[in-house]
This record gives sequence, structure tokens and C-alpha cells, in this order.
Amino acid sequence: MLDEPRSGRLAAWGNALLAGLVPPDDAAQRIAEGDAVHRVAGLPGEPGPVGLTLALGRLRALGATGLRVALPVPGHPLGLSGPPEFNARALAAGEAVTGCGVALGLVPEVHEAGPEGDVHVEVVWQCMTVREAPPADVPSLGEAERELAEALREATELLAKLDVAGSGPVADAALAAYRARAEAGRQLLAPGYPPRAVRVLELAQKVGALIDIARGPAGGDGREHGAAVSSSQIAARMEALRPVERTARRAQVAAYDSFVEERERRAP
Repeated sequence: MLDEPRSGRLAAWGNALLAGLVPPDDAAQRIAEGDAVHRVAGLPGEPGPVGLTLALGRLRALGATGLRVALPVPGHPLGLSGPPEFNARALAAGEAVTGCGVALGLVPEVHEAGPEGDVHVEVVWQCMTVREAPPADVPSLGEAERELAEALREATELLAKLDVAGSGPVADAALAAYRARAEAGRQLLAPGYPPRAVRVLELAQKVGALIDIARGPAGGDGREHGAAVSSSQIAARMEALRPVERTARRAQVAAYDSFVEERERRAP
């Protein structure tokens, strides 16, 4: 959970573009940040894949007024509303974007090539029909912030237990890396988002960092943290992490969706 989801960047900067707060080229550049190129395939009226600038313009012409994020995992279709075909693709990708005002959704397909350290990444967003219904299990910003405070406490306590087992240096180094990224001045959300959304997203990412630390390098099974850890203890640790991870994902979606929620709240 240390990395920002591509769906989050697409929704955040796509929302800013649809609201007229950023120019198309700037939005496309921020969405593709770190990747070589992003294209959108399957857009109504387009015979083949198109670039982000054209795709976002086409979505606006089709009636899109905003974009929402979905971050589903097995057993938790967070942010999804169907149909099953779209849900299955989104679940396989672990993320998706759905439109407001238009019954369309986007699921990323990521293609990587090249040696380690020089990987060329291309992303093709597959445009599919979605069901116009409230997204599943998305909390309000206020609810997400309250849940995160408890989740942060739980994650910190779990890390403390891991440190007792001798993982202090590993956890400290990983958390230091997260803090360095957080202090690098990166812009978490696009213009137009409420300050509370930035605060919630930052806290959700911190909780996500703690979860990744507890799991170990590369999302491991926890054996990296401490010696002589039994399989049952590892299973218990992973089980303890699930509700914390769920809370962090829900908060991320709430933060990215807050642009749309705020606009709808202010609508006459």
C-alpha cells in the first residue's frame, strides 16, 4: 500500500480536469507519472486506443461529471457497483475508476518490459459499461478519519510486538523510507480537493506503510520479523492485519471520492 494507486491519480486529476481546474496536458502528465504512456481502449465512438487527453475529453462529452475509485480485494468489492464482468476485471487488477453521469468504468492493464532499474511501463485502461448504483462500502470522509485513528493505533501496537521479536531495525528503516517520501513535498491530491481529504489520504498511506512493514519485504508472510515464528503465529498476524488494511483502503477511496461527494453536496 506504499504506492499510490493509478486509479487514484486518474480519478483525482481527472476530476480536476472535468471541473476546469487544470489543463488537459497537465492532468495527463500527472496521471501517467512514472509510467511511459497511458491509453484508453474501448471508449464509445473511438475505433481504437486513444491517449489520456482525448479520452478524458470524450468522457466529458459523453456526460461524465466526475470519477470515483474502486480498490476491491477478494471478499470486499470496495467501490464497485457491477455488473459482474466489470467487477471481475476490477478485482483482478485490484483497482478501477467509475464515472459519474456516465455508465462507464475504466480498469488498468499494466504492461512492463525491460531490465530491472530500466522498466518501461505502459498502461491501457479498458473502458467498460458499469451499473449506475451507489458504490459498495465507501465511507464518508469523517467516518474514514475516525476509523483511521483506531487503525493507526492497532497497526502501531502490532509493529511494537514485532519489534519485541527483533525486527526493530527492519521496521525503522522501512518507516524512515515512508517518511522521506512523505516529506518530499509530493502533491497527494489534485487542485479542488478539500483539505480534510488530503489529511485522510496521508493518514491512510501511513497506515498502509505500517501494514507493509508488518508483512515484511515484498508483502511477505511476516517471517522476516523475528525468529522462531510458528505458522500459526504468522496466520494470526496476517488475520490481525486484515481489518486494519480494510480500513486503510476504505479511507483511500473516501479521500479520492470526496471531490465528487463535495460537488454533489453543494449542488442545488
